[in-house]
Amino acid sequence: MRQLVRALIIGGVLFSAAACGTATNPAPGGPGVGIGSAVAPAPGAVASDSSIKSSCEAIGKVYSKNMAPVAEALSKLTEGADKKTRQQAQQALKAFATDLRGATQQSADPQLRTDGKKTADQLTAKAADADLFSKIKTTEDVNTVLGSTLKQWLSPIEQHCS
Repeated sequence: MRQLVRALIIGGVLFSAAACGTATNPAPGGPGVGIGSAVAPAPGAVASDSSIKSSCEAIGKVYSKNMAPVAEALSKLTEGADKKTRQQAQQALKAFATDLRGATQQSADPQLRTDGKKTADQLTAKAADADLFSKIKTTEDVNTVLGSTLKQWLSPIEQHCS
């Protein structure tokens, strides 16, 4: 379990580091590239890139803050899924959704706001799905939820920050 939590924390750091590369660069040889180029990016484009970068950094912080508690709560389900343990896992996932909603709702990019709301709504719905948590019995189940399943849930916002 400790290895899993460490892997998630490292993944969170990498996710936030990846968010720093969100600025779009002009194509080589295009306007604004090369020696003596006098074309500057439009002010709105710079502001938009800055806003997306700021939002992605906020998403990275949410990821870093919430992944370890989610992983720990899901891992406890393998030890015996009583009602209290299941509620802790649901609460951890719900907190992740709430923080994600907060990180994206202030973005100047309307598509990022929409995708952030969609992702947060999906995580909230999954947190309320008792069937999801009752299926977690083994470490492999936890890895599936934290791996491909979570990646699928986060995919709407991932396209903005990768």
